[in-house]
Amino acid sequence: MSISISITARPCSHFDDRPDPADISLLVIHNISLPPGEFDTPYIDDFFGGRLDAQAHPYFQQLAGVRVSAHCVIFRDGRICQYVPFEKRAWHAGLSQFQGRDRCNDFSIGIELEGTDDLPFTDAQYQALIAMTKQLLVDYPRLSIDRIVGHSDIAPGRKTDPGQAFDWSRYKSALTSASSSDWQGVSA
Repeated sequence: MSISISITARPCSHFDDRPDPADISLLVIHNISLPPGEFDTPYIDDFFGGRLDAQAHPYFQQLAGVRVSAHCVIFRDGRICQYVPFEKRAWHAGLSQFQGRDRCNDFSIGIELEGTDDLPFTDAQYQALIAMTKQLLVDYPRLSIDRIVGHSDIAPGRKTDPGQAFDWSRYKSALTSASSSDWQGVSA
């Protein structure tokens, strides 16, 4: 059985050029919900698009003027929206370090899952994330399963996502168990 997923492009201006576009060698998994714990709202689009109304919810006041983004968000129903082209630098990792190297945004792809640290992610999200990751592993040969981390791994003490509810074993075993003939890849 083949898996085919599609990606919807969304407007975002919170990105810039990578120092070396050939140096994509890390995949960072995050979670996001705006307001925290609320799903299927327009606020992630607004936040990454630079148009979040800080008055729309009390939590948003602390986000006023914050400029962040991710390459993609996988929503609870499995939809994938792409905010930043993979060859560009998204602003998802902040102060970060991986294997002694700072500034993870320079060499990583950031994928957000709509969710929280302590609520389970959906089957549709895992299916979309697995299919997308398999394609990224093909498209970016410097990526490997051992170079897939959580935001908490590259910013310990500062970040906790994707959180204890993320099933790393399920995700990584699916990446190693299925052959590439089981999926068709990602279409933009």
